[in-house]
Amino acid sequence: MAPALLIAVLAAAAPLFALGSETWWGLAPCELCLWQRWPYWVAAGLAALGAFAPGRARTVLLGLAGIAVLVSAAIGGFHVGVEQHWWPSPLPGCAAATAAGGSNSLDDMMRSLAAAPNKPCDAATYLIEGLPLSMAAMNLIYGLGLGALALGLARRGAKT
Repeated sequence: MAPALLIAVLAAAAPLFALGSETWWGLAPCELCLWQRWPYWVAAGLAALGAFAPGRARTVLLGLAGIAVLVSAAIGGFHVGVEQHWWPSPLPGCAAATAAGGSNSLDDMMRSLAAAPNKPCDAATYLIEGLPLSMAAMNLIYGLGLGALALGLARRGAKT
């Protein structure tokens, strides 16, 4: 029960921290940032269910939670690639607003803007000044570590 609760708390901590960084430090998330949060919520729910499930079901739910966290890490890795301009993001909400072709009038361009400004996904957000790790890179590292921990705990639970 305790390992599953630990994973549930650590999985929920990641998106809660991201929400806190928006509130306390005024950091704006991009669309890929928001996508990275969903697998953590799924993992937290699966692990919480696993905490109250018997035997083998607990192991399976803990393993699925680990896989969900690794999905967030994979999205974070993809996001790092977008930030580094290794590849473009396929999400339309990730692109900064531009004047296409230059033939649009100012009124047309103003109407095409989103109601609320969005942050382009290729503009990295750094939490700690001087530390060359973007929020996406930190998510990649955290997700890999937490995913490995969850899978390791699930494997250990399967052996007992």
